[in-house]
Amino acid sequence: MTKAPMKKPQPMTARTIVCGVAVAAAVAVLGACSDSNDSANNGHEGHGSMTSMSMPASSGEQAQGTHNDADVMFAQMMIPHHLQAVQMSDILLAKDGVPDDVRELAESIKSAQAPEVQQLTGWLGDWGAPVDADMSGHHMDGMVSDADLAKLKSAPGEDAARLYLQQMIGHHEGAVTMAQTEIDDGQNPEAVAMARSIVDTQKTEIDEMKKMLG
Repeated sequence: MTKAPMKKPQPMTARTIVCGVAVAAAVAVLGACSDSNDSANNGHEGHGSMTSMSMPASSGEQAQGTHNDADVMFAQMMIPHHLQAVQMSDILLAKDGVPDDVRELAESIKSAQAPEVQQLTGWLGDWGAPVDADMSGHHMDGMVSDADLAKLKSAPGEDAARLYLQQMIGHHEGAVTMAQTEIDDGQNPEAVAMARSIVDTQKTEIDEMKKMLG
């Protein structure tokens, strides 16, 4: 019986090498998973827990993504509230005969609240919430009526200053109430921090304005 001629070994091609490596890697992964499961079953939880580890989100991402309805409502209501405070300050600052201490207060209120409007607007954009939301069904404490704004516009210097202080005290008290609600119910750390700042700053300004009136 004659022997069949031996086939010459085929040269290793790139395709053959890649396939071989892929198979070896798959076998290694299956073996590692099997070892991990065996270790977990034997009471060694350390190996199994490593498969579920993930990189933590940055603090900026957490601040942007973590929010609730109270945060959204706080931003949507505080924007028009702040804008009215800026409007009232602009009305007063355009007048002659306003006492220096009242003028300085109005400038301070405007310089503090205008940037906060931009920050609140940016948060609503990050949260996918509308800026121009319908607030007709929500009571915004301390808002000044159109009639009272008209009185402020028509009053002369010193009378306007006194009227401004009276209106702004009530306006600030409303902002403090809204900010306290955010502190109690809000979730976004940056929004809660702003609310705390509003409470501290505007309570101090309320005391100052009452002294000016006295």
